[in-house]
Order: sequence, then structure tokens, then C-alpha cells
Amino acid sequence: MSILDWLSNGILNASIAELVIYTLVVTHVTIVSVTVYLHRYSAHRSLDLHPALKHFFRFWLWLTTGMVTKEWTAIHRKHHAACETEEDPHSPVIQGIGEIFWRGTEAYRAASQDEDMMAKYGRGCPDDWMENNVYLRFPIGGVGAMLVINVALFGAIGLTLWAIQMLWIPVFAAGVINGIGHWWGYRNFECPDAARNIVPWGILIGGEELHNNHHTYPNSAKLSVRPFEFDLGWGWIRLFETLGLAKVISTGPVVERVPGKSTLDKDAAWALLNDRFRVMSRYAEEVVKPVIEQEYRRADDASKKLLKRVRRVLVREDVVVSDRGRDRIGTVLAQNADIRQVYDLHQKLQAIWAKRGGNMEAVISDLREWCQEAEESGMQALKDFAETLKSYAMPAPATA
Repeated sequence: MSILDWLSNGILNASIAELVIYTLVVTHVTIVSVTVYLHRYSAHRSLDLHPALKHFFRFWLWLTTGMVTKEWTAIHRKHHAACETEEDPHSPVIQGIGEIFWRGTEAYRAASQDEDMMAKYGRGCPDDWMENNVYLRFPIGGVGAMLVINVALFGAIGLTLWAIQMLWIPVFAAGVINGIGHWWGYRNFECPDAARNIVPWGILIGGEELHNNHHTYPNSAKLSVRPFEFDLGWGWIRLFETLGLAKVISTGPVVERVPGKSTLDKDAAWALLNDRFRVMSRYAEEVVKPVIEQEYRRADDASKKLLKRVRRVLVREDVVVSDRGRDRIGTVLAQNADIRQVYDLHQKLQAIWAKRGGNMEAVISDLREWCQEAEESGMQALKDFAETLKSYAMPAPATA
């Protein structure tokens, strides 16, 4: 092979199909490294990983992105701690969707310079010889080596493949997840921020598309929650677990519904607190939806239009309801006593969840009072829902 041939085609002289396959494989390995290692393991500790697998992910991320584990972890933890506030490192709600989508990498770099944040939120990250003497000392050494490898294997087209690799995470993680994931999509749960599921099939970005699910249960290693949702990252975790390379720590709260249980006791209260987001999702589906539909059937055209717009806003956390949304809620509540009662009881449940770090007896008393008010409302949907709350229980500890 002449030098000219080598520069044109590289060592492998790969076909277009082979170039496409190579690009998809290496970028997917990077996505797996981010979602499994950086996100679910390092930032949230929802699983544990074998030391060899952890080091492979660290090396691969150094080679293909130049990202530092401590920086990514600290910035992401701060994002959860201060989500949709001025302290959030990358909130499209605060900074604007255009700013985060197109310049999310700049927001990441700016946050990485905050030494206090690194110290507070970056605890538990690698601090060994390789981290300090290779990955941190030569932050662009890996991506430089990747460039040499690509050009050697594929020739001049290797430059294009390298550019795609370098853009993959800034575009999909910084732009799509941090931007669109807090701007557009559907919500399974009304978590107290704007996170949304972009699509129900988490394939291209390894499951990170299910962002509302993640913000609701950040310590869950599994991001899919509904039967039609798919989390590819969870598939990789299960494979690693089968191979003895991973151990799942949490997949979200586990509670039981005990048939025939009709006492709202301490066990039920703990279960309800742990599963409060699913409880509120059920409230939206089993109480708010049928009441709105009932009112819609007998409303005039103008009222129907307003009811359509306000239905989802009624069950949102106050912090993510716009001024226009509040105005619409106020108009609907002033016009309809049943919807007002359903809304008031929704707010009272939210207030009970807010007491979860306080006196448990007060929580139980409030829940019993809530159920009594629901049962006396004269609305069947509320009565039925109150009865289901009593059936909750924490699962019995597993026996050896």
C-alpha cells in the first residue's frame, strides 16, 4: 500500500457500510458509558459496577469525550439539587431553550469552573493514580489519540468520523437531554420541575430520553416505568448483572396494595409517602380526568375549550405552573364547585407529602382527615380513591 492509498483509505480500506457501522458502534459505547457509568452509577449510585468495567468506562470517556468523572457528576448532582432555579447549571426554563440546546456545552464548561460546587457535589469520584496523572493531567490526550486512531484506520474520512464522535455527547446529552428534556414531551409524573419524557423508547440516547421518569425517581437504575416504554441502558445493566459486572441497588420505591386492607395505619402512610408520585399520577387519572370529562360533557363551547387547556395544569406542581396557567385554573375553579373540590384535595395531598420529614403521627392524622373529607364529598371518584389509599403497605422484608 502506497502512502497516498493509506492517506485516502487507511489501514482497513473500509466500505461506506463499514464506516457507518463503526460510527454507530463507537458512539453507542460512549452513550452507554455516560448513561450507565456517569449517570446511573457515579451521580446517583443506583447500581454498583465491577472495578474493571468502571475503569473501561473512564478510559473510553477520556478517549472519546475528554470528560472528567468528577466534573460531570458534580454538575449533574447540582442540577437535581437546584433544578429550574437560578442555581441550576443548565435549565432551559431559566436560561432559555435556545441557550441550552445550542450552547449547552458552554454552560457545562462554565459550571465546571465552580470549585465550591466540585468540592460539595463531586464527592466519591475517582481520585487514583490514573485519574490524577493521566485523565486529569492530559485532558485532551484521549481525544487526540482517538483522532490518530481514526485516521490510521480509515484515512482522511477518519477526520469526519472523529468529528461525529466529538459532537455526539454535546449534541445529544447537553443539547437534547438538558434542553429538550426540560421543554418538550410527555409527563408520567408531576415531579417538581419541568422534566419530560422526549419519546417513550430510549434507544438513541440509551434511555435518557425518559427524563421525566428519571427526575421523579433519580435513584432508580431503570428509567422506564410504563409497559410501552423501553430503556436500552437498563438492558445493558441487566446484561452486565448477568455477567457479574454490575449489581442493581435501586429501581425506585417498592410498595404493595393489600386486598381488603381498610385501615390507614403507619404502614400505609409510609408506603404512600414512598410512592407519592405514583399516587398523584393515579389521582390525576382516576379522579381529575373523570371529573373534567363529566363537566366537559355539559359545558358550552367556550368552557370546553378552557377545560381542555386546564386539565393537565390542574395536577402540576405549583413551581412549574405559568402565570397563564394559574389564571386559567382560577377561572375554572370559580365556575365549577366539583373541580374546585377535586383541586383543593389535590393541593392538600401535596401539602401532606411536604411533611414527610416531620412527625409521622401528624402525617397519619392528616391522611385520615383527607380520606374522611374525600368520602364525605359525595363524589364517587373521590370516595373510591380514598378507599384505595388505605390498601397501601410496605412489602415484608425478604427472609433468607
